[in-house]
Amino acid sequence: MTLAEVDASAWAELEGAAADPQSAFRYLNLCSVDAYGRPQARMVVLRRVDVARRLLEIHTDVRSPKWQEISADPRVTLLGFGPQPKVQLRLQGSAELNGPASECAAEAWSLLPQSTRSTYMGGPPGDDIGEPPASEGKAADADGQAFFGVLIFRAETLDWFQLRHANNRRAIFAYDHPGALTSSRWINP
Repeated sequence: MTLAEVDASAWAELEGAAADPQSAFRYLNLCSVDAYGRPQARMVVLRRVDVARRLLEIHTDVRSPKWQEISADPRVTLLGFGPQPKVQLRLQGSAELNGPASECAAEAWSLLPQSTRSTYMGGPPGDDIGEPPASEGKAADADGQAFFGVLIFRAETLDWFQLRHANNRRAIFAYDHPGALTSSRWINP
């Protein structure tokens, strides 16, 4: 594969993963840094990809530690691994947070099924679990929406790595703010 083909293939994998719950790249590690300078990693669900602009959409609870960490430092890394054909994608860039009052979050919320909306109705992530809420329907739905946020990740670099029986391969890609590819090169694995 050429560098252009590798880049196109990686982004096609990500775009397909946003629509396919069975895709390995549907679930990515989001890495940020906490207030003590410690790296933090957690799994997130890839919801949407804009290949042309190199954007990835992830949904989260605005009360979560990751929301606070990214508010303080928007530089994050996303990491995924696809067992076939043994490809690792490591994307570095910045995250834009869209809180419950934003148009972006309202639009994303409107597309979520009730089962997903209900995940935002409990207490803050990491808190002890109390009694489950007795209310259902519109009031509970509105309460969940108050904690729903959208993280838009803008890729600045993509580090593509393929494990092979012999001759592992690795390439680095860089993108400008609008999402155009500005450089690519093969590097030692």
